[in-house]
Amino acid sequence: MLTSMASQIVYVASSSTTRIDIGSCVPSALGPPIFWAYFQQVKLDQIVRSESFVVHATIAPTKVYKQTLKLVGVRKGIRDDSDELITVLEPLPCKILNRAVFELQSWRLMRKTSVTNANSKQAIAINGQRRILISGSIHYPRSSPEMWPDLIQKAKEGGLDVIQTYVFWNGHEPSPGKYYFEGNYDLVKFVKLVKEAGLYVHLRIGPYVCAEWNFGGFPVWLKYIPGINFRTNNGPFKAQMQKFTTKIVNMMKAERLFETQGGPIILSQIENEYGPLEYEIGSPGRAYTKWAAQMAVGLQTGVPWVMCKQDDAPDPIINTCNGFYCDYFSPNKAYKPKMWTEAWTGWFTQFGGPVPHRPAEDIAFSYHGGTNFGRTAGGPFIATSYDYDAPLDEYGLLRQPKWGHLKDLHRAIKLCEGALVSGDATVIPLGNYQEAHVFNYKAGGCAAFLANYHQRSFAKVSFRNMHYNLPPWSISILPDCKNTVYNTARVGAQSARMKMTPVPMRGGFSWQAYNEEPSQSGDNTFTMVGLLEQINTTRDVSDYLWYMTDVHIDPSEGFLKSGKYPVLTVLSAGHALHIFINGQLSGTAYGSLDFPKLTFSQGVKLRAGVNKISLLSIAVGLPNVGPHFETWNAGVLGPVTLNGLNEGRRDLSWQKWSYKIGLHGEALNLHSVSGSSSVEWAEGSLVARRQPLSWYKTTFNAPAGNSPLALDMGSMGKGQIWINGQHVGRHWPAYKASGTCGECNYIGTYNEKKCSTNCGEASQRWYHVPRSWLNPTGNFLVVFEEWGGDPNGISLVRREVDSVCADIYEWQPTLMNYQMQASGKVNKLLRPKAHLSCDPGQKIRSIKFASFGTPEGVCGSYRQGSCHAFHSYDAFNNLCVGQNSCSVTVAPEMFGGDPCPNVMKKLAVEAVCN
Repeated sequence: MLTSMASQIVYVASSSTTRIDIGSCVPSALGPPIFWAYFQQVKLDQIVRSESFVVHATIAPTKVYKQTLKLVGVRKGIRDDSDELITVLEPLPCKILNRAVFELQSWRLMRKTSVTNANSKQAIAINGQRRILISGSIHYPRSSPEMWPDLIQKAKEGGLDVIQTYVFWNGHEPSPGKYYFEGNYDLVKFVKLVKEAGLYVHLRIGPYVCAEWNFGGFPVWLKYIPGINFRTNNGPFKAQMQKFTTKIVNMMKAERLFETQGGPIILSQIENEYGPLEYEIGSPGRAYTKWAAQMAVGLQTGVPWVMCKQDDAPDPIINTCNGFYCDYFSPNKAYKPKMWTEAWTGWFTQFGGPVPHRPAEDIAFSYHGGTNFGRTAGGPFIATSYDYDAPLDEYGLLRQPKWGHLKDLHRAIKLCEGALVSGDATVIPLGNYQEAHVFNYKAGGCAAFLANYHQRSFAKVSFRNMHYNLPPWSISILPDCKNTVYNTARVGAQSARMKMTPVPMRGGFSWQAYNEEPSQSGDNTFTMVGLLEQINTTRDVSDYLWYMTDVHIDPSEGFLKSGKYPVLTVLSAGHALHIFINGQLSGTAYGSLDFPKLTFSQGVKLRAGVNKISLLSIAVGLPNVGPHFETWNAGVLGPVTLNGLNEGRRDLSWQKWSYKIGLHGEALNLHSVSGSSSVEWAEGSLVARRQPLSWYKTTFNAPAGNSPLALDMGSMGKGQIWINGQHVGRHWPAYKASGTCGECNYIGTYNEKKCSTNCGEASQRWYHVPRSWLNPTGNFLVVFEEWGGDPNGISLVRREVDSVCADIYEWQPTLMNYQMQASGKVNKLLRPKAHLSCDPGQKIRSIKFASFGTPEGVCGSYRQGSCHAFHSYDAFNNLCVGQNSCSVTVAPEMFGGDPCPNVMKKLAVEAVCN
């Protein structure tokens, strides 16, 4: 969420201008010539017509100055935009002028722009109006272009003002100087769609993005430029970074997409979360930070630049916060606005890890996570799904109640906007764990945020002669310092439980299979003495690298008689490894996100004579974060040894090894219709199950409807998926999630290990298939399976609503009540309503649970409490069953009377959608 809030300083000058010697007052990134060029531009384009101009800039947060630059020929009595007379004062102090120069230069580039570039810690100004801006991340390559309009519209309906996205360098420049801006990498199209929706854009160019994206967004070829070191004061790296950043900026300028040109881009980001790395590497890091800031500002976009997690961001760059919470964050200068660039709505899923969730009551980085299609997932070990537990799920559907609860929050914040942008809060203690944060409107009145930090107890507090009940670990929002419109712990939005419904197919998929033999020395192989690092060898053109060698076993070896096989030990830098002995799979080993290195050590069946040892080393995404991650290794680096021979231990590391990059099926393009015709495929009963190194293909027709689709890969092990030549991504359902899962409570500080699910199950079972990838008939599906699975268990599924729930207290804040109270029209509060709504085309089939009283549990596992109204089901059976949606007032009379007077009651209901 991006929030920024501001004071203004207005400068007025006439057409008679004289160059000012401002010397050291000018930031080095700008310099006196820019200041002089500014006046020349104003003189030509503005002064001739009006003999005055107005520029907004920020100053110290505690005061508002109205001064003029003392220039030769300044006219007294010129009116500014607030219609107040301006008098000529003494020249501005150097520290004020320094900030003014930043704004003046930007105004020269913008001319009559509506965005104020320098802002105080309270606000960004849009069209002269101070604003609270709420933004959310949608990463364009993680969804199909056909999904973009719907995602953007749902974000707008959810209360967003700004869509922010990274720019993915390796997607746009896959080889040096060869650019790609098509398909789901059509950045210009994405930005224009945001503009058409009436929203702003925060373009996070980076070009390092982290983002759990392969190599942090850097193209792999960058690693092989002589003398390069990433993200430090290194000439080769800075030259490439500047070249790409300039490319993106110039492209946006050519399409007139910066706000200064009438476009939607109001902010840009250079670098990304560099502060911790700068601290680690010291002086070269600080020099790099200053260079990056100067380079970015020198591109003259006319809009502010930010750096996130960068406490020492040089002026005029605005430093911003990323995190689950940003309570104690402040920008490094008082005149810079507070911005929260990543408010993490959840966390990413890793293969082998549980699925993280963040409760709606506790929230609010990604608004839509999407999918790591193809081999774009980083980590290593980041899953193909980048759902992130975001308000819009991986498939673009609303995640309820998170989307609805955030929408209500955004609306409540907007009701307080005038107060929030007017100044700092006054904090008033209300108890040991309770306090009020009060913001005053300039015209009088205030908005208040009442907080209860206690993790177990409700609190009744007194504020301005009124009493308020605050649930544990919650905040109530009072836009008028009197009436509550929102409480973080009182969720008014419905919850939705989703299901994956198999698409009916007669007999399921009809598979054909091709078995790939373990690689041996021959075509497309090369031989070296010793073991090679994998990424330096493959240049990441494939996940796979074969290591092959021969081992001679003398007939006199004792193990041939005893039957106690020798132990093969292989040490690998990661990420996964399949061991084949004489063409047979002998074992598998793999690491994890936290420990990517692995060791295979077990007995292997060798025979007298020559034995073929083939090691298939597999990368599962390149690292995306860490100091100089470009130097990190993957693959079999050894030692590789055999123990239990007559000679004891034999080291195989330094003998001759043959290498082959990629799979035979990859070289043949078996994932394409044309490539698949180059081999013979087995059919029917000849299709083997649990067979390693197998390719499977089938065709299917697209199902009717608009429901999002996925492949259920629960019966498979590990590999990759393609549909109509499009790379869905890596599948790995055989990697079961470890960790601790249990009941989730929103109360208490959140971290990524809290509220996990799927322990003991596949980290990812379902794999998104965008409908836009499908043809009406004859869709070509190919699955490569590394270690064996049952393709007959694969199915195409629809993602749809299974059941919907409401969990509403008999007294909780609503917008309707706030509006009526604030207007003074009514004294009696309206009862809240439980709203239930299935997907379009669905109807409520039955009521699975309903209880008005003190029900317990969560949606999907409700149970009656000690207090229950026995007619709780009646209202819903009468009003909801057979309907697409319904509303029921949460009042005792609706359920046969009050089951427990003097007790705060709530309604919990779950309805099943057909």
